[in-house]
Amino acid sequence: MEQVIRWGILGTGKIAQAMAAALRDVPGAQLVAVASRTPESAERFGALCDAPRRHASYQALADDAGVDVIYIATPHTLHAENALMCLAAGKHVVCEKPFTMNVREAQGVIELAREKKLFLMEAMWSRFLPAVQEARRLIASGAIGQVQQLQADIGFVANFPPEHRLLNPALGGGALLDIGIYPLSMAAFFLGPVTQVRTLAEMGPTGVDEQAVFSLLHEGGGSSSCACSMRVLSPTELTITGTLGRIRLPGRFYKPNHLIIEPMDGERRVVDAPFIGNGYTHEAMEAMRCIRAGLPESPLMPHAETLALMDVLDTMRAQVGLVYDADHATAAA
Repeated sequence: MEQVIRWGILGTGKIAQAMAAALRDVPGAQLVAVASRTPESAERFGALCDAPRRHASYQALADDAGVDVIYIATPHTLHAENALMCLAAGKHVVCEKPFTMNVREAQGVIELAREKKLFLMEAMWSRFLPAVQEARRLIASGAIGQVQQLQADIGFVANFPPEHRLLNPALGGGALLDIGIYPLSMAAFFLGPVTQVRTLAEMGPTGVDEQAVFSLLHEGGGSSSCACSMRVLSPTELTITGTLGRIRLPGRFYKPNHLIIEPMDGERRVVDAPFIGNGYTHEAMEAMRCIRAGLPESPLMPHAETLALMDVLDTMRAQVGLVYDADHATAAA
């Protein structure tokens, strides 16, 4: 039998609930502990997801000897602090995206993981889904020729009060960090490292970007055109175009269950590629595969790429004048 991997979840929001549900569909995964900052919240979340141990502090989860890997699902302003705490306590870590607030924080977390010889991965769950993997396989096989362009958009209407984390600069609010990371990460996944970026944004009354557009050039050729918005419900599609045709991930490209191949010469094909459970299962399965194999990182979401993408996000924010408290800490460091 394969080694059982014992999970802890740090944080109790929607994404934490999604991961708790996903772990039920992962063979060999056990959700054994959760943590919140209050006993009431920890008890409520633990009961909801049937976790036997319910810690009233994040540190208590980090120190729980019965936990192998911790999934960090707190607001991104806390990611670096929480990841450092869990790694220092000897736990493997899967950290929600965006990985940290800036590249300096990301570097510190990755350095500690390497020093401790622990597994660490950014939870960019879309990369691990079967449809996305199949699209990459098709591209590698030459099905659409040499890839030249990628277009992607993601948008929803954020009808929230200004103190909500999505609009609150103190909580890392804004479209770029929360949802812009999806098209950015997928563009780099399909076209390779980003060499240049140009960004425009519309800022809202709270001082965060409510929608942004950005263009990328990629190492080895190819360009991407991406948009993210908290003002409109956009098509949320991704199209990869090559010299011989295109591949589309239609409707919620971050969670595709099929893809469409449209060759210049030939018939349009729909390829079904269903995911297990709610889709978060696949990143958990990859993390467990790596932990069992003793790998420090996943080849699908390696540390170097997490750092590179955080660096691009830093550049994008500088271009639109979006500054967070964590950046002041960078300047003081």
